[in-house]
Amino acid sequence: MIDSRDSYCLLPLAALLLVAVGISPAAAEPALSTTQAPLDSTEFVEDLEHRTFNFFWETANPANGLVPDRYPAPSFASISAVGFALTAYPIGVERGYVTRAAARDRVLATLRFFRDAPQGTAAKGMTGYKGFYYHFLDMGTGMRYSPRTELSLMDTSLLIAGVLFCESYFDGRDPAEVELRKIAEELYRRVDWEWASRDDGEIALGWSLEYGFHSRSWRGYNEAMILYVLALGSPANSIPDTAWQSYVSTNQFHWDGPPDERYLAFPPLFGHQFSHVWIDFRDIRDVFMRDKGMDYFENSRRATWAQMRYAIANPMHWKNYGALMWGISACDGPADVHLPYDGETRVFHSYAARGLGGAQTYDDGTLAPSALAGSMPFAPEIVLPAMEQIKAQYAEYVYSTYGFVDAFNPSFDYDVPLKGGRRIPGVGWFDTNYLGIDQGLTVTMIENYRSGFIWRIMRRNPHVRRGLERAGFKGGWLEIHPGVR
Repeated sequence: MIDSRDSYCLLPLAALLLVAVGISPAAAEPALSTTQAPLDSTEFVEDLEHRTFNFFWETANPANGLVPDRYPAPSFASISAVGFALTAYPIGVERGYVTRAAARDRVLATLRFFRDAPQGTAAKGMTGYKGFYYHFLDMGTGMRYSPRTELSLMDTSLLIAGVLFCESYFDGRDPAEVELRKIAEELYRRVDWEWASRDDGEIALGWSLEYGFHSRSWRGYNEAMILYVLALGSPANSIPDTAWQSYVSTNQFHWDGPPDERYLAFPPLFGHQFSHVWIDFRDIRDVFMRDKGMDYFENSRRATWAQMRYAIANPMHWKNYGALMWGISACDGPADVHLPYDGETRVFHSYAARGLGGAQTYDDGTLAPSALAGSMPFAPEIVLPAMEQIKAQYAEYVYSTYGFVDAFNPSFDYDVPLKGGRRIPGVGWFDTNYLGIDQGLTVTMIENYRSGFIWRIMRRNPHVRRGLERAGFKGGWLEIHPGVR
């Protein structure tokens, strides 16, 4: 039987780090469950990674490779979730979950579908246009899910990142792997980044047949670093060299935090994580980061620590927040309602881009395990203890067939109609769905933490290297000859 005094005996590194920043572990931590002890860390991480991999292997449509946006609720497919699935399949090979041949065949089915799916300006019966794809597709037919579904430039980038990862991983002479690489290259080259960009190279947020391009573009620090690297690296339909500088031109306005831990702030943690799935930003720097004397990997580490410190301070007095209970990002939530909490009216949401930092903090007590998993490579010393704590304290509600459900909220204990999930009286609200993009972030960043596998493979991709170099990145692995692995 374990009580709160035992937890830091299990996690000595986390305790030392908390003490180093002036925080008392005993004061900062909610009590552990007295019915379940945490798994050994290695066993826990392996179990979580395997379960999360199985989400993609078992829920994807094997005929076309499409992956549900959410599960088990009936759902359309998400193209970004497909990009994560394509990245997960080689992980499964390396970890022994599936054979190389099985993963290759699944990838080939996916790439053939996207190659052959219709593209054009018809309102119905299309999968994409100009090499981009609609954000949501019908799981069976693969066509645009509804007239409200936009052509998503960002989500196409996540899809293409997965495509290029498979192109670099499946490097054998087997005819099927040769075909796979050929299709992957074709899919990447036909994306018309130039069509989607402004004169200065900034890329529009999105496009739809009904409304044209979005009035705003991807600018400022956010998840779109991968988008610009791919657009700059393309050997066809690329964007101007000035695009990266236009994209980061507002970075200085997002420079936030205490003097010794200042960082580029973006409220939801996913903005500090998505691009890092495929790009190893350690020791490579663009002009902005060279001026700051750090890199984007260090920036994500600081953003991760900022979230833990916020949870310890807990200015809104949410239940159980602390050193081992945190992780705010875009995720599901209980309901879109105004309810009394702590002597005032609070706003709760269903799906929302929760986060903190800068001028846009939004926190309604809802936590996302994927926000933690996505930061495993940056700060495992504080992330892993928090993930173990959530598993130990809420296992029967948050951890199941495919690992962690998408979100939970210990503070939401109201008998009101829910948007989704379930309320456990006296315990809180717990999601009952898994979200494809958050499952993808979990399995990929766990693997990068464990082995750096995705980074190692993508460092070999000439398109990614070209994109980074055109963006002005220098140093680190970019100085190594492309042929050196």
